[in-house]
Amino acid sequence: MEEKSWPREYLEALLIAVIFATFARTYVVQAFKIPSGSMEQNLLIGDHILVNKFVYGPGPRSALPIREVRRGDIVVFKFPEDPYRDFIKRCVGLPGDKVEVSDKRLSINGREVNDDAYTWHVDPFIIPRSPFLSGNRTRDNFGPYTVPAGHYFCMGDNRDNSNDSRVWGSVPQEYVKGRAFMVYWSFDNQGQNEPTEWPGFAGKMRQLAQVSLHFFTSTRWERTFRIVR
Repeated sequence: MEEKSWPREYLEALLIAVIFATFARTYVVQAFKIPSGSMEQNLLIGDHILVNKFVYGPGPRSALPIREVRRGDIVVFKFPEDPYRDFIKRCVGLPGDKVEVSDKRLSINGREVNDDAYTWHVDPFIIPRSPFLSGNRTRDNFGPYTVPAGHYFCMGDNRDNSNDSRVWGSVPQEYVKGRAFMVYWSFDNQGQNEPTEWPGFAGKMRQLAQVSLHFFTSTRWERTFRIVR
């Protein structure tokens, strides 16, 4: 048997590792960073999470899923108005559900949802139902709205500060990428007067330097390996 040279062995090992990593990222698990406060206080800006991409079906949506999306799942999906961006919200309405928000209280199929354990309201003012108001008129009063077949209605846990299905409609089933299941690292740079992202290569290097400098003092150690619920 011909003995392989060490460069060839390393190259083959590298190719296998790349193929495995690509397969895992595409079909099994993927890392995401929380960029905004729409899911506070459950998920914070700077949380780095792992998303289970296998649970709703390995590969195309036509493949057999392990299970379907359920009410209460925190899902990552392609933003319907810009599929190149990823959003993360909580699924509150399934296909055929009638969703309504009355004075900040969510109801599904005519029954009020007890969601106080995970929702957060920062503004006590209630925006009334009125076609003459500008801005986010549907924040506190919305619907009733019936979720179309093959779609999900998703809302942020920070109900007063979330760009979600109340604004741009429901999420197509094929846009759902996976379910958030763990915070593996959380970094708080909010007190450093620095943006969460810098553009360009130079910006990425600056961000790396900033994280290295403040890694131990700004890591939220208590959130490490926290299960997302």
